[in-house]
Amino acid sequence: MAAIVNRHLDWLEAESIYIIRETIAETKNPALLFSGGKDSVVLFALACKAFALPNRPLQLPFRLLHVDTGHNYPEVIAFRDEIVARTGAELIVAHVEDSIQRGTVVLRHDNDSRNAAQAVTLLEAIEQYQFDALMGGARRDEEKARAKERIFSFRDQFGQWDPKNQRPELWSLYNTRLHPNENMRVFPISNWTELDIWQYIEREQLALPSIYYAHEREVVERNGLLVPVTPLTPKQPKEISQQRSVRFRTVGDISCTCPVPSQAKTAAEIILETAQATLSERRATRLDDRASEAAMEERKRAGYF
Repeated sequence: MAAIVNRHLDWLEAESIYIIRETIAETKNPALLFSGGKDSVVLFALACKAFALPNRPLQLPFRLLHVDTGHNYPEVIAFRDEIVARTGAELIVAHVEDSIQRGTVVLRHDNDSRNAAQAVTLLEAIEQYQFDALMGGARRDEEKARAKERIFSFRDQFGQWDPKNQRPELWSLYNTRLHPNENMRVFPISNWTELDIWQYIEREQLALPSIYYAHEREVVERNGLLVPVTPLTPKQPKEISQQRSVRFRTVGDISCTCPVPSQAKTAAEIILETAQATLSERRATRLDDRASEAAMEERKRAGYF
């Protein structure tokens, strides 16, 4: 069984590295979206493999870009900065707060989720730095809208995605031509699943932010989810909080990302839990994806990752 898993991971790894190299070869100013989350960690590890040379310092032909909402879990931001310092990669951080100050993002309340607002800040960063391609860690198994998307996903001059106007990708042949003012999003791990991600993390011994593993956290039960008690997500009147052993399957804004009950403290233990899961990580833990059946597609049409 281990040999079969390794062959499968080898195939996925080879496909992703091919896509990353194809992106670099066909674009002028690419960047890799890096938040410090598990999928971007795997994507970054693959990119490092794609351009590693024996006995040579790592030199990456792209920059990292993080769209920072300002409402991130501190463990993830600390891990992001640690990875950048260790590898010497160049990181650009685009802040949603800056968009708010410019007036391009307007929130109804100060503690509103800033997750959807990332689209505006992302498009502003693309324009400022003239990126023509962004590599991201989205996977098709995460959500229905992402299942529709091509590996090379083209956005129009407004940064918008049209699910009905996509290019065919037959036999791993990719049309990378960009028309004026178009932008490309590239998803090298589209064909991976959550289980693949964790098996690869275990095999490659990749470090992750601590909140991906079981830890004690104060939570309240709300609408079938465990909502962390934080200044951004305070306990409501009559709610009773409790300390629970939890972990995060996916990590986004504090205001929209919930943990799941878990005792899993190693990648091997998480693999067992993941193999038994009946809901995707976003469907099971993300409040923003529960807003409507088409919540993700609506955000992607507006320029979201």
